[in-house]
Amino acid sequence: MDKPDLRHFMEEDEREGWNRRYQQGEHISFEPDPFLLSAYDHFIHPLYPRGGTALDIAGGLGRHAIWLAELRWRVTVVDISEIAFQKAQKKAEERGVKIEFLVRDLKSYSPERDRYDMVLVFYYLQRELFHELIEALRPGGLLIYKTYTHEHADQGKPPKNPAYLLRDQELLYSFPSLKTLYYRELGEKGSAEMVAIKPR
Repeated sequence: MDKPDLRHFMEEDEREGWNRRYQQGEHISFEPDPFLLSAYDHFIHPLYPRGGTALDIAGGLGRHAIWLAELRWRVTVVDISEIAFQKAQKKAEERGVKIEFLVRDLKSYSPERDRYDMVLVFYYLQRELFHELIEALRPGGLLIYKTYTHEHADQGKPPKNPAYLLRDQELLYSFPSLKTLYYRELGEKGSAEMVAIKPR
């Protein structure tokens, strides 16, 4: 008899958990993060005034993908939740734009190499994926990253698992082959923000 695939069960549990959250209305927001708006004005638009290709990692409801699509970007969203996919596609149709949505478990997902002008990661931390993010960028491409630091948990807020929280300045030194254009840690909010570029 074949042994049960424990990894498969873990993936299914995670998928069901996120599907339930999106179905119950948690994490429902289609407004882009203020950091993306600022990064767009200062870094993205000057380099890509006519748009480009973007990969949105763990993009959930596609709030950033839809906003970028309205600015003529071609965006691929990767997320584990089918419910998020359904809601994102419905909102994209309402706004008259198209996005590509891939329902994938990021623990077993590898993006195509040298395909994207920009990679976005908001509030998701999977250190094993860092190298893949670099490889997915084209030379001259931008990495826009924002997620929680350990100070978020210190304030009693979830997530509290250290595996999902950055250490001090960890994000700043996690992509040594990229050139950092902007970096900031917000202690009061328990988050870190970074814009980095892949050398040509």
